[in-house]
Amino acid sequence: MELILKETISTLGLEGDIVTVRPGYGRNYLLPKKKAVLANNQNRAMLAQNKAAIEARRQNERMQAEQLSKKISGIEIVIEQLAGDDGRLFGSVTNADVSSKFAEHGIEIDKKNILLPDPIKTVGIATVQVKVGFQMTTEITVKVVPTAA
Repeated sequence: MELILKETISTLGLEGDIVTVRPGYGRNYLLPKKKAVLANNQNRAMLAQNKAAIEARRQNERMQAEQLSKKISGIEIVIEQLAGDDGRLFGSVTNADVSSKFAEHGIEIDKKNILLPDPIKTVGIATVQVKVGFQMTTEITVKVVPTAA
């Protein structure tokens, strides 16, 4: 089934792309949620007319992602957690904790965009990927320190 994407979907493509998906995914998810339209002649003509506006939106999204990447690139987030004598945490540091630390610095990043494969369970330094835009990531450093008792 060929569809024209009405918005950027990370697993499929950018807004305005013509993609081929399985019929069930298109019928049951993309079309009812208005994330795509059928790639018929009428919709292809509308896509051709709106190509300049779509490209301008893509460029704007790319610029915003690059600005956010420059803003957070190399930032070191320090998180204090209770820890035992062996350096293991009582609990763990998750992407929600990192997101809340960003919020304290005035940077709004959704916890889904913080790509932490497993929660951090020990004291130390970890490098974490942050998704800033479509297929764009940047690295930050998360330093976990034990709380001073």
